[in-house]
Amino acid sequence: MPRIDSEKFYKAALKKYGVSSCGLHWSSGSHQSIRFDKILEMLETDLAQCVIADAGCGFGDFYRFLQTNDVHVNKYIGIDSLQEMCDIAQQRTSCEILHADITKAKLPLAHYYICSGALNILTPFETQLFIRNCFESSQKAFIFNALYGDKESDIYNYINMQTIQSLAKSLHVKHIRFIEGYLEHDITVGFFK
Repeated sequence: MPRIDSEKFYKAALKKYGVSSCGLHWSSGSHQSIRFDKILEMLETDLAQCVIADAGCGFGDFYRFLQTNDVHVNKYIGIDSLQEMCDIAQQRTSCEILHADITKAKLPLAHYYICSGALNILTPFETQLFIRNCFESSQKAFIFNALYGDKESDIYNYINMQTIQSLAKSLHVKHIRFIEGYLEHDITVGFFK
């Protein structure tokens, strides 16, 4: 079970690697892009009328990924628990970026909530609070990727299928979609309303 200070964890990476995928503890920019691509596969083909909220937005990289892929959204809202990340994301995206603890803050409504990587160092209890809050604040779906399996780690949080299905049942999810096999120990999950 993770027992680390997320602020220290990310501040240390930011200091060491700067504004980069490694500065967010991704192993590489290509792995980050692969995860973003899997989230994009689950979103509607036409997002021009949709509001996307990015829970744990980091540097706003998902928004920049959408732009690079010529995907237009009505509005992008980034949310992160570290003020430094919020400041950088706001400068890089010129979008609305909120500083908040997603496990307990009242979140704005959005058509879709997405999350890429922010669950990786939460405790299992925090993960459930995070997923519940994002799903309840979404109008269409919450789509997230997570470390997948039954692996035990002192730092990282792995989620298994039983936990995913139990959460979906408790949230009355109408449809679940999974994408696996693109990276070792990774899964992308869509909780659709």
